Formats: sequence, C-alpha cells, structure tokens
Amino acid sequence: MTDDLLHPALKNEKINYALSIAIIGAFFFIFGFVTWLNGVLIPYLRIACELNYFQAYFVAFAFYISYFVMAIPSAWVLKHTGFKSGMALGLYIMAAGALIFIPAALTRTYGLFLTGLFVMGTGLAILQTASNPYITILGPRESAAKRISIMGICNKVAGVISPLILGIIVLKDANIFTEQLKTLDPIHKSLLLDTLASRVILPYIIMAVVLTGLGLMVRFTSLPDIDTDHEDEALTAANAGKSHIFHFPHLILGVITLFLYVGVEVIAGDTIIPYGLSQGIPLSAAKVFTSYTLTAMVIGYIFGIILIPKYIKQENSLGISAVLGVLFSILAIFSSGMHYQSSMNIQLPGFSLVLPFELSVFFIALLGFANAIMWPAIWPLAIHGLGRFTKIGSSLLIMAIAGGALLPLLYGRLADKLSPHHAYWITIPCYIVIFYYAFFGHKIRSWK
Repeated sequence: MTDDLLHPALKNEKINYALSIAIIGAFFFIFGFVTWLNGVLIPYLRIACELNYFQAYFVAFAFYISYFVMAIPSAWVLKHTGFKSGMALGLYIMAAGALIFIPAALTRTYGLFLTGLFVMGTGLAILQTASNPYITILGPRESAAKRISIMGICNKVAGVISPLILGIIVLKDANIFTEQLKTLDPIHKSLLLDTLASRVILPYIIMAVVLTGLGLMVRFTSLPDIDTDHEDEALTAANAGKSHIFHFPHLILGVITLFLYVGVEVIAGDTIIPYGLSQGIPLSAAKVFTSYTLTAMVIGYIFGIILIPKYIKQENSLGISAVLGVLFSILAIFSSGMHYQSSMNIQLPGFSLVLPFELSVFFIALLGFANAIMWPAIWPLAIHGLGRFTKIGSSLLIMAIAGGALLPLLYGRLADKLSPHHAYWITIPCYIVIFYYAFFGHKIRSWK
C-alpha cells in the first residue's frame, strides 16, 4: 500500500501498515474468542442453573445489551483517553468481568453470571468503538470491507476455537450429567450441579490473566491515535450545514440494518446447539455446532477478501448475502426433521467431531456464510462521509449490537411458545431489511 492511501496519522508517525493491521487483528481475535463463548454458555447454564429457553437466552441479552448502554460513554472515554489508552482500558474491564465468574460459579447464581457477561461486554464496547473505525480509515474506503474481512477472519477463527475449548471443559460428559440429574433427589442434584458450575472457574481465571497482560502490552505498542475530529476540505464543505448525527440518513438506516444483522448473526451462532438438542442430537455432538457456524463465516470472509472490491462492490455483496440469508432460513425451517443417511466422524486428540447429520442444522450453520460479509459491508457504508461525526456515528453503530441482545431473546420466547425450528421465521424480515439497505438505503443523503 502506498503512503498516499494511509491515514495522515499513520504517515506522520511512520507506522508500518502491516504492523497496525496485525495489532488490530489481535484485538478482533479477542472479540471473537470472548463473544462466541456464549454459544456454549447458553446450554451449559441452562443445565447448571436449570433454565428454560427464554431464561437461557438472557446470556446473549446481558452480553450484547452492554453495547447499547455503554456505546455513548465509550465514545466519551475515547475522546478523553484516545484510541490506544481506551483499548487498554477495555481489556482491563473485560478481565474484571471474567473474574466475576468465580463467585457466580461458586454460588451458582445466574444473576452473577449475567453481571460478569455485562461487564465483559462493556469492555468489548470500548474496544469495538475504537477498533472498527480505526480499521475502516486505515486505507481507502473502497477496500474497507476487504480490511474488515481480514479482521473478521481473526474474529471468527477465534470463534471457531473458543466454543470447542470451553465445550470440552464445561460440557464434558454432559450427557451423563443430564441423565444422572433425572434420578437424583434435590440435595444430591444440587451438589452435582455445583460440581458442573465449578468447571467454568479455571477457564475464566486464565482469561482474566491473559486480558490483563494484553492490556499492559498495549501500552508498549506503536499504534498511533487517529484523529477523526478533523475533516478534509471536501468533507468540511459537504457537512457545513449538518449540526448533528441525525442529518445523516444513511447512518441512521445503517444503525437499524446493523441491529438486525447482529441479531441474526447471534441467532445463527448461539441457538444452533439448543436447536440441535431439540432435534434429538446428543449434547456430546451438538456442543460443537457453534464452531460449524463460525467456520462457515470464516469461509465467507475469505470469499470477501478475494472478491471485494476487485470483482464485486461491497454493497452488492451485502445484497447477495441477504438473499442467501433468506434462502438458508427457509431451507432450515422446512428441512427440520430430515436427516442424512449417515454422519461423519472426525477424530481429534481428546475428542471427536460429529458433522451435523440433521439437514436444518446444516442450513443454520450456513447462515454463518450468509452473514460473513454483512458487518464488513454495512460499517463503511454507514460511516462514509461523517468526518467530525465519526466517533458518535461509530458509537451509534456499536449501540446497534444490541440486536444480539433482543432478537435471540425473542427467538427464545418463540421457541418456548411455538418450537425451536419455527422460531427461525424471525430471521427472514431481518434479511429483507438488510437487502433494502444494500441497494437503496445506504445511498440516501437527505430525509426529504
């Protein structure tokens, strides 16, 4: 990449472009590792804390609602600390949230687990508010989706790994546990559940230590603080008559679109394990299903890196992805109960993977492929041309991550009232709105 394509802060500080990408890529790996643990935590806490579907999906609610609550305060924090110090602070807050899991597990108190998740989400809100605009403006807007796709691979590779690791630790012999719970008296049942709850302590202690260490390391990196409060002459002229963020329709519509996108992304990743269980798939096999969704997303990101912007514009890729989302959702709903003739086993050290043998599970996992390019495409389309409004615009987009809090909760309610597979109908109108934004909504520059 030539110097004229880099943000002025990078030229002035003579920071190596590849090094900057690598550092932000490490942050996106952390985002993915922590975020996609929820796919395992939901069935784990559903057993340990004896929850129904609706109650269990408060795991996603507590984690993602923190983005809505903390996004604007995150912008204020970053304004006073700068991007670099803000990133370190976010890591420290995440470490504190991980430590809350210790008393939560020792007392088997669901409210404490949710508190820990909310605190971790708060730290991530700060990190995301800083990192997403940072990677977007590191280079030309036309290839922003490509750069974010690289970040997405870091994020989703971590998302593939983390549920596998946590699933092995906390859901080991889960089938035996669930069978034993059916035959025990209340006292012994409580003791067995306490044993299950304690399994989460060590992984989250390790996580807290790693996050704290990374926060300290950030202090010694050469990442510059990028100043988005100053616009170039063209943006200054274009935004002269705009006094607040609501003068940018393409941003507001982008916030709505991102809200719906995050909701369907979280549904695809966090509901697939409970859904598999509802279809009669044993927990020993279903516990790794979240990793299948994330693997499909990684494949989608690779396609994005290859195709955008050389062969396809990011807005067109968003529209195609929305169509695929509708298609896979319909196939998942109508193929429920249909099975492959046989399953495929992959033997790995310490455990085996059973590829999904239920067709609707397969199509739910494919939603990961459909969702992959959506975040990379929506973000640059939404913040384009904001100039001095970039930080607050970024904060509104981070608030939209609350879609991951509310839509899975709605899915859980529908799963209790109707059925887990009929609950997937809620994804279809979401994808239709995303399709509209891809081809029409992002072009709107005036409400008139």
